[in-house]
Amino acid sequence: MCIIFFKFDARPASNAYRLILAANRDEVYSRLSKSAHFWGDGGEILSGLDLEEGKEGGSWLGISRRGRLAALTNYMDARPNPDRQGRGFLVSNFLTDSMDSYSYLKKVSSESHLYNGFNLLTAEFRSKGDTTMCYYGNKGSAEPVVLKPGIYGLSNSLLETPWKKLQYGKNLFTSVIGRDLPTDGLVQELLQVLSNQEIHSPDPIQELQGDGYSSAMLRALSAVCVRSPGYGTRTNTVILIDASGNVSFTERNMLHCDINQWEVNTFHFKLQE
Repeated sequence: MCIIFFKFDARPASNAYRLILAANRDEVYSRLSKSAHFWGDGGEILSGLDLEEGKEGGSWLGISRRGRLAALTNYMDARPNPDRQGRGFLVSNFLTDSMDSYSYLKKVSSESHLYNGFNLLTAEFRSKGDTTMCYYGNKGSAEPVVLKPGIYGLSNSLLETPWKKLQYGKNLFTSVIGRDLPTDGLVQELLQVLSNQEIHSPDPIQELQGDGYSSAMLRALSAVCVRSPGYGTRTNTVILIDASGNVSFTERNMLHCDINQWEVNTFHFKLQE
C-alpha cells in the first residue's frame, strides 16, 4: 500500500513550483531494499531500489537528471497472483528509457495483463518548456490519461478514488502548499502530513475493495501513515521542482525495521536541458 499527493504546473510563475510531491511507501518492514541513491549510467537516476529476490532493481518512485519521473502504487487486492511480473520494473524501466510519458504508458497498457493491479504516474520535467504528466491504472480505463495541471491524490485504488484517508490527506497537503513557506519549511510540513496516523475507519469504499483483508488490517490501512505489526509506512518522500528546474529530493527512511529509528537524506540537483 502507498499514497501520493502531488501538484504540478506546466508553466509555473518564476517563484512557484513545477511539482510538489509527497509520497509514502508502505511495505513489509523486513523486505530488502536500498534507500534513495543515484544509479544508472553516469549516476543519472535517483531512486530507492527493491532488493527482494526476483524483483531486484524495481522501484516505487524516482526521478532522473533529465527530468523523467515515475511513481507507482499497487491496487488494493487481498489475493494477488504471485506469478505475475514485478510491478517495480514499470518505474525503473521508464527512468532508463527515452520514450515519452504517454507512449510509455500506452505500451504498458498493452502488457498490463502481465501484472497484478497497479497505478503508474509518469512525467517529463524540463528546465525550460512545458511539463507533461500522465497516469495509467490497469484496473481502470484502457487508455492512459494526460493530466491537467492541478492537485491530485493517489492511493491503492484509481486516481482520485474518494477514500476517506485520501481526501483527508489531500486536504492537509493542499493546506500546506497554500502557505508561503521556505523550501525547508515546506518539506518539514509535508513530512508531517505523511506521518499522520489518524484512523479513517469505517470507510465503505475502501472496505469494498479490500474484501478479504481482516478488519484490523483494514482499520490500519485507513490512515495516511500506516502502522501494523511488521507492515506499514517505511519511507516518506518529498520532491520539489521549481520553475528554474532545481530539484529537491528528501527521503525519510525507517532503519532496522524499527518505527522509532529513521534516517533523512536530501539531494539537490538541477535538471539537464
